Amino acid sequence: MSADNKDHSPESHDVDHLGHESHNHGSFRSYMIGFVLSVILTAIPFWLVMTGVLPAQATALIVMAFAVVQIVVHMIYFLHMNSKSEGGWTMLALIFTIIVVVIALSGSLWVMYHLNTNMMPTHEMSGMGS
Repeated sequence: MSADNKDHSPESHDVDHLGHESHNHGSFRSYMIGFVLSVILTAIPFWLVMTGVLPAQATALIVMAFAVVQIVVHMIYFLHMNSKSEGGWTMLALIFTIIVVVIALSGSLWVMYHLNTNMMPTHEMSGMGS
């Protein structure tokens, strides 16, 4: 005789979860849409960088724009974040993530753009060895 006297029928499983907020774990279709979008959002910047069809600054801005869009795609299709789940807290997390990404990307661009200005000139380094 088993110490576990619980009813394991499908009806009892549904009763166990009554009152709990249901979580949308996505369907095969939503995962495939997310995957295809991710591949497209990766392939286009890769093609732009490898072919060099645009100037470097334009390419960098486009690649970063695609990166931001890809983050949003991952959050929606793979992390299942929307404005209704968990009382809107996931939307707040999405907004916070976007703010952090914008700060990180703009800071990185600012540093890279001003890197040559702030570096030590090379002609002074050549005279130090003699």
